[in-house]
Amino acid sequence: GAPTISIFLKPPGVIPPGGSITICCSCQRDNGNFVLYKNGRKLRSLELHGSRAEFSISNATRGDAGAYSCHYLDGGTVLARSETLEVTVQEFRLPKPVFSVLPGHEVAAGAYVIFRCTIAHSKAGCFLYLEGQVETLALLTKEQEDFNLSHVHKGNGGRYSCQCFTRSASSFEWSAVSKTLDLVVR
Repeated sequence: GAPTISIFLKPPGVIPPGGSITICCSCQRDNGNFVLYKNGRKLRSLELHGSRAEFSISNATRGDAGAYSCHYLDGGTVLARSETLEVTVQEFRLPKPVFSVLPGHEVAAGAYVIFRCTIAHSKAGCFLYLEGQVETLALLTKEQEDFNLSHVHKGNGGRYSCQCFTRSASSFEWSAVSKTLDLVVR
């Protein structure tokens, strides 16, 4: 069957002008190559390193924002297309959130884990990110500051972070991304 490919940002989240980010395309195969598209236009071919190809953006500008996707080719034939990944470049105007995981970074399988993202702003919402996922895991609000995982399993392990925002009629204001926390499930 066709290979499954994924696309994600490292680190996840909105990036500031002048910031840097890596767009990662991965596949279970280690031959063939990726072509990166931005807003439906071919941007460049990417070399495969193992099962992953990476495209780095440094000193980002608003011109780097857009909808990115990867096509996986073998012998010039497109075998699979990734989901579309939105890259956003915005000034950070909010304070950096404080991110914590309870009861701690290492937990036994089956444990109950709470991710908490706290920001000194009365109306901010926050996104919870897991590196390697194209989608945000959760939207946290002032009423719901915590994201709870019950009965965690090995698949819940990984590198988590959060980023907060406020929305006005015309625009979003963003915070920097929190420090990252690694969750290890034993």
